[in-house]
Amino acid sequence: MTMDIDTLKFDEQGLIPAIVVDEDTGAVLTLAYMNRESLEISMKEGRTCFWSRSRGELWRKGETSGNVQRIVRITADCDGDALCVFVRKTGPACHLGTDSCFTRPVFEGLEPEGFSLEKLMELIKGRKTEKKEGSYTSYLFEKGLDKILKKVGEESTEVIIAAKAEDKRETVYEIADLVYHVLVLMAQLGIPIGDVREELKSRHIIDKKVKQEKMT
Repeated sequence: MTMDIDTLKFDEQGLIPAIVVDEDTGAVLTLAYMNRESLEISMKEGRTCFWSRSRGELWRKGETSGNVQRIVRITADCDGDALCVFVRKTGPACHLGTDSCFTRPVFEGLEPEGFSLEKLMELIKGRKTEKKEGSYTSYLFEKGLDKILKKVGEESTEVIIAAKAEDKRETVYEIADLVYHVLVLMAQLGIPIGDVREELKSRHIIDKKVKQEKMT
């Protein structure tokens, strides 16, 4: 069911805020603005198109960077004066090269933040851009690609040894070490988690026609 965009409430400048959310992780990626034309383009093309308030023109996300956001769905709030755009993205959402524009802590409540690979990756990338004395992650970046690759190789071997011994607890421990070092490698090479997710997704597309032929 598609909502009639005539029922949306654009402001006096003809704009409506659009909160962009990662469909797979639930992370808030950015806050942008749409006018009627950019919303219609977004719905027609299936990718985000916004109105730039600073430049006074339409802009399609990724038209120069290649970091396209494919739209899964768009929802409006109860008052119809704000949008939530759920996307699957290619590359960083922020022009600064981060997965999300919202990376600067302002306040943290008493409840600890939940863990995610995306949050771990942001922390790792932070150790690359802003070196921290005594940080093992910063140390790896300082030593460079060869050191990182060596650690990935070592941790891979540790996973094999633990798994061969059928020690599940030790295998989990070593897999965690391997995942961490792989994330460091990805940060070193500028590979976002989303690229790996998209690659995995592309390998698991079921061709319904082929499946039907096999069944018959």
